[in-house]
Formats: sequence, C-alpha cells, structure tokens
Amino acid sequence: MRQLQRQYNSSLYERLALSRDKDAVMRLAQEGQTISKPDDILKNPLTLEFLGLKPEAVYSESKLETAIIDKLQQFMLELGKGFLFEARQKRFTFDEDNYYVDLVLYNRLLQCFVLIDLKVGKLTHQDLGQMQMYVNYYDRHIKEDFEKPTIGILLCKEKKDALVELTLPENSNIYAQQYALYLPDKSVLQAKLKEWIDEQD
Repeated sequence: MRQLQRQYNSSLYERLALSRDKDAVMRLAQEGQTISKPDDILKNPLTLEFLGLKPEAVYSESKLETAIIDKLQQFMLELGKGFLFEARQKRFTFDEDNYYVDLVLYNRLLQCFVLIDLKVGKLTHQDLGQMQMYVNYYDRHIKEDFEKPTIGILLCKEKKDALVELTLPENSNIYAQQYALYLPDKSVLQAKLKEWIDEQD
C-alpha cells in the first residue's frame, strides 16, 4: 500500500505515459530513486502546474523565474532530491563582461553546484553553448576541490534531443529538461499509454 501511495504521489502514471524512457520510470516505481549519476536527481518530465501559469498565456523568462521563486519549495521538490537554493540572477564577471545565471542551486547528495537557465521557447544551440560556458566558469573559478563537477540544466518548453546530442560533447554535465505547465488532459494520456502498450507487443 505504501508503494502504491508513493507512485500516486509522484504521478507515476502520468510520468510513465509522457516519458520516452519507460523502463527507467518503471525501475523508479519498483526500486525507488537511486542516485548514481547526475541525471538521476532530476524528474522527467517536470510538471510545473503549481506555478499557476496558464499554458496559453504569453509569459517571459523573468515571469517564469518569479513564479518559481514564489513557489521555490514546491519547485525544488518537483525538480528532484537534495536541492538547496543559493541565488537568483547570480552575476559573474569574466573578461569585463557580466553574465547572469537564472538560478543557482546546490545538490547536497551529489555535492555540486546546479545551474539552471530558463527558456520559454524552443531550445537552441546558442542556449547550450551559453550553459557550457556557465558550467566551465563555475568548475574553474567557484567549485572547491572536494566538490564534484557543476551540472547545468536548461529548462525549456520545447527541446529536440538530436540538437542536444549534436551540440554537446559526450559525457557533458549539461541537461536539457522539458517542462509542462500542466499535465495533459486524460485523452492525451490515454493515447500515450495505448502507444506504449502497442510498442510492448
């Protein structure tokens, strides 16, 4: 009964229907969350319904950021395990230019910084390159020797896996995570579940 309640609380059915990696979601349901690599700390997909933003509304990255800060506890619980908040719009100066990281978190389980950049539209290769620069800066100038390499997360409304794979080097510590403001309606979930069942046959 406890496992069923945990699966219900984590929206297992909805995540399973939406996820491309069904085996990983089922493993999560059976074994619970184990953390052996950086992307194990992130839920996929992220559902940011608690922010109260309407899917059809036009909103900016700063409005999305403000909504997340206003609901920071819920956002960090949705993101995954072990996150601690450090800063919003964290500025660093490099070669006389100022750069701003939307959100800087720390993950106590992985012992590393987690940099989050928010994108309200489609992810581009420029976004990935910018995050690579942020991660490199933190690894070279901020991180202590005992800490693990910095993780970069681009939260975007739309991403193409092929673009991410082509732009980033293998073993990159940068992840593009798609978010949704609301879980899709029941008919979409049923269609996804039917599609998954058909793949199993």
